[in-house]
Amino acid sequence: MSRTDDFLKEITDGNTNKGEYITLGSAMLDGETLTNAYVNVPLKTMNRHGLIAGATGTGKTKTLQVLAENLSEKGVPVLLMDIKGDLSGLAQPSPGHTKIDERHEKIGLPFDPKSFPVEIMTLSEQDGVRLRATVSEFGPVLLSRILDLTEAQSGVVAVIFKYCDDNKLPLLDLKDFKKILQYATQEGKKEFTEAYGRISTASTGAILRKVVEIEQQGGELFFGETSFEVDDLLRVDNNGRGYINIIRLTDIQDKPKLFSTFMLSLLAEIYSTFPEQGDSGRPELIMFIDEAHLIFNEASKALLNQIESIVKLIRSKGVGLYFVTQNPTDVPEAVLGQLGLKVQHALRAFTAKDRKAIKLTAQNYPDTKYYDTADVLTSLGIGEALVSALNEKGKPTPLAATMMRAPMSRMDILTEAELAALLAKSKLARKYNKEVDRESAYEMLNKKIEIAEAEEAKEKARQEKEALEKAESRKRSSRSRSRSTRQNPIVKVLTSPTVIRSVLGILTKMLK
Repeated sequence: MSRTDDFLKEITDGNTNKGEYITLGSAMLDGETLTNAYVNVPLKTMNRHGLIAGATGTGKTKTLQVLAENLSEKGVPVLLMDIKGDLSGLAQPSPGHTKIDERHEKIGLPFDPKSFPVEIMTLSEQDGVRLRATVSEFGPVLLSRILDLTEAQSGVVAVIFKYCDDNKLPLLDLKDFKKILQYATQEGKKEFTEAYGRISTASTGAILRKVVEIEQQGGELFFGETSFEVDDLLRVDNNGRGYINIIRLTDIQDKPKLFSTFMLSLLAEIYSTFPEQGDSGRPELIMFIDEAHLIFNEASKALLNQIESIVKLIRSKGVGLYFVTQNPTDVPEAVLGQLGLKVQHALRAFTAKDRKAIKLTAQNYPDTKYYDTADVLTSLGIGEALVSALNEKGKPTPLAATMMRAPMSRMDILTEAELAALLAKSKLARKYNKEVDRESAYEMLNKKIEIAEAEEAKEKARQEKEALEKAESRKRSSRSRSRSTRQNPIVKVLTSPTVIRSVLGILTKMLK
């Protein structure tokens, strides 16, 4: 048996599945594509997470698009982070091209242009279904980690949440949270001290500064109502195809704090609400996080630990996370070690540091006698990738340099008219895009302060009135005593010693 036949047999045996699977393309050997040497990924193991990596322009986004399309066709909903703004074309079929036909002829797959059910979402003021969450939904622990607070500051946040729970004050947006922080050390200082102990103004000041940082990155648009229900990510259309939910994040690259806040809250909400399902035959939801370094580069140690914990645990909920980035080293090793599917597009060796990174990347893949992995990584063409997945038993499939299939949908963005038409028929847009600003902690505390100030003013007026009345009373008593002790002028003259001596002198003379 020839080397090619041996390789073909290894690829065929390693990619044969009993259950459902997705075909990514066909294996290559010595730079040549072997027709019908299909490289497959079983649906059963797609909740084991994955990585799509490669230099700019090597085809990462198209690989993401292919995976999203095929998952949707299998009835699996998808969530995409569209940071570059080039994924909305999934809602329209591919116009086709002769190069696509040539590629698919080499692979041995027919090319069938299709559109897919798409929902456009947004964190900012861009058009789309508005994604929001309330401060209460974060809870004190998660909010403290996002704000990167010290232990003492985290304790203050816990007390704030406890006070709001005890007094039925809804914490909906950042305006509410800032108001209660200020109240704790100003108007409500006595109340807080008696119930929970003294709260340091230095701590609340530091927390407020962290909140302002989130606000400056657009946090006031994210925190609030109507809060997004993660079950709405699991919809399928009338044809049984999973919805592809695309979050528009083209204006978020300079707001990494907001992006990591959103991602962590979403993962935490999914983990807390989705039922446990273990390893079923198919995933419940697959999430693709494009430009994944935006999460990890700006994350604090506490935040990284939280992400790593969720990555390890969330697969049991039937959720797969796929990180898309230029270099695998952008992803922390603790997370990288949890990734089952790896699709590695070409890397470029321009510097000594690049060559070192390529050698390290090559070590992340199974050994093979058919490739020098480090050399292949630098020689792959556009739309070609090294692929290693997990088979249905959880073992790595044979490493295969793969000619990737082309997307069935448009490899371009929607026009403004197409986007407007898509949003006009969106049920979720009608559900979540209404402005809601019901009475919450901010308004309730303001009323409480107004009532307290009115009572204080009333009490002060009463005390002033009492003091005035007492002063008037004392004045009247003083005048009365003054009048009672004052002598009549005539009596005063008649009783004077001079008059008395004169009278006595006259009486003496008369008696004589």
